[in-house]
Amino acid sequence: MTDDRPPLSPERQAAVEAAAIWLAEQGYQSRPVPLLRERFSLTTAEACQAIGVANRMRTLRKAFG
Repeated sequence: MTDDRPPLSPERQAAVEAAAIWLAEQGYQSRPVPLLRERFSLTTAEACQAIGVANRMRTLRKAFG
């Protein structure tokens, strides 16, 4: 699978990373996309990217402590 999206600006990437870190530290969120869009002013695509990063963070945290 290839990613055909243009790269994010440094400011947008920082917002996605901040959202991912925040989400990884939260409990289960039933509707994370609208929550991240509102809380971090992300686009839908950026919110989805943040969710993916947060899921990888959680997985790594479980695997490696």
